[in-house]
Amino acid sequence: MRRIVILAAVFLLSLTTFSPSLSARDRVAAGEAPLSGQGGAVAANDERAARVGAEILSRGGNAVDAAVATALALAVVLPEAGNLGGGGFAVVRMNGQLAALDFREVAPSAATRDMFLDEAGVPRPTASTIGPLASGVPGSPAGLYELHKRFGRLKWAQVVEPAERLARQGLEVDAHLVKVLGDPDNRKALDRFVETTDRWLPGGAPPALGSRVRLPELAATLAAYRKQGPEGIALGPAGAALEATSKKYGGRLTAADLAAFRPTWREPLRFSAFGWEMASMSLPSSGGTILGQTFGLLERLGYATAPRGSALRAHLLGESFRRAYSDRFRLADPASTEVTSAQLLEPAWLDRRAASIDKERATRSGDVYPWPGERPALPAAGGAPEPSDTTHLSVIDRDGNVVALTTTINDLFGCGLWVPGAGIFLNNEMDDFATAPGKPNTWGLIQGEANAVAPGKKMLSSMSPTIAWRGVGKSQEVIALGARGGARIPSAVVNVLLALMLDGASLESALAQPRIHNQWQPERLEYEPDALDEAARAELVRRGHEIWENPVNRRAKVFAIRRHADGTVEAGADPRGPRGVAVERR
Repeated sequence: MRRIVILAAVFLLSLTTFSPSLSARDRVAAGEAPLSGQGGAVAANDERAARVGAEILSRGGNAVDAAVATALALAVVLPEAGNLGGGGFAVVRMNGQLAALDFREVAPSAATRDMFLDEAGVPRPTASTIGPLASGVPGSPAGLYELHKRFGRLKWAQVVEPAERLARQGLEVDAHLVKVLGDPDNRKALDRFVETTDRWLPGGAPPALGSRVRLPELAATLAAYRKQGPEGIALGPAGAALEATSKKYGGRLTAADLAAFRPTWREPLRFSAFGWEMASMSLPSSGGTILGQTFGLLERLGYATAPRGSALRAHLLGESFRRAYSDRFRLADPASTEVTSAQLLEPAWLDRRAASIDKERATRSGDVYPWPGERPALPAAGGAPEPSDTTHLSVIDRDGNVVALTTTINDLFGCGLWVPGAGIFLNNEMDDFATAPGKPNTWGLIQGEANAVAPGKKMLSSMSPTIAWRGVGKSQEVIALGARGGARIPSAVVNVLLALMLDGASLESALAQPRIHNQWQPERLEYEPDALDEAARAELVRRGHEIWENPVNRRAKVFAIRRHADGTVEAGADPRGPRGVAVERR
């Protein structure tokens, strides 16, 4: 008999022994082993969704079946980030075949380049972040269906049914949901729409802890999806509700836009470093490019020989990130990008970038040009707050097939608008365009003309679903991971991979390890508490870095699985936020 072991954010249902009150870092310090087994594994942003994925594996489903079922469950249990109203990316390795699926949202057919600007050409406050004008055409319904169609083993209805069942049962309100609904920053968007407040803020406050939020419209949407696939959403009541609600508040989305959306299979972005092979997402995600550049630069700079926790390691990592994020300025939808990922990963360009890094002194961001001859006007240091957004899941099945899948609605609760009749939040992905080229977006990222708004165009992303492996045959080691956290997603994935690849960390220890981040603009090297001791901080300042301690609400959260050479699998979820891990045992 197969058994499913679940590790939740605050409790454990397991045949192994853990202290449920301890954090991941505490458990590592206490010498406790991470959750592991010999079957399949799921790591996700919620225990209930991870449970669904493990159940699918136990029924004979493969990694794609479990990934799609988990993603759909997240659309129910994680309303602030799980979604049918957004889009995303998946990198998969099935039966030795690598593939990458792009189901990133696109701009509506009625979108225009200046839709977020006033008559003077100045961005209108919140126009690209709050309300349906900020919403791109959702890609998740078509994307998850296409992923299953190509690689799934179970019947489509079997994969959708668990999420539909969760929606019919309703969502039990936990402490996390009460917290995010009551957060003042989130309320700025949520309070603007009666549709949202009626469902999620009855009486002007979040539902009571332990109460149950009924989700009949979402259950009906999932039922139509189960029976008819994406057409059941686009051409049914959900699509009509989406169009009507969007139009009510000045949005440009239509049911026809949703019906016309097509996901795209792309070649995964391949690169290698430190004895590992890696596959990540190519454009329109910048994540894989940032990872490939950063690893290429670190290998050239001798990062592996620098002492752990040293100022030198932080300096090399920060300077590599600075150049990779700077080069992001020229990236965009593959159909309009000014440079390609391949160009940015060419050995000659990496050599040039590595040669520009002084191992003793920090380079000012204004002197790190996005491309030869380019010197854009840069804003003053600063940056908008970054709530944790997006959601990631990683899955491995008993045959060693793996999926890294990231979906997003951008900000928490997307644009803030709940669509009655569909039971979903709409995204605010239009802010990921350069709504005003050369000026920072919500995440403080500066983007170029190549990423300007245009109808049917895909906005640039930072999502970084990634698979890494080394060795051959049955003894091959495999890692699948990704993150939520906006601009900090690529850097978080790099930090975790470095701990696993170079430092021999366990999966749970690597996820708990404090991180370093630099995104070119604003002008600062970010660090989490305990990432740098006092001496290292002083040395970085001496080298010319502006250092800044990253507060808890601005940290990315990584979800990963790992298969060891002996066939043992581990599932790990970031201790920085709500998490769920499931391991199938045979």
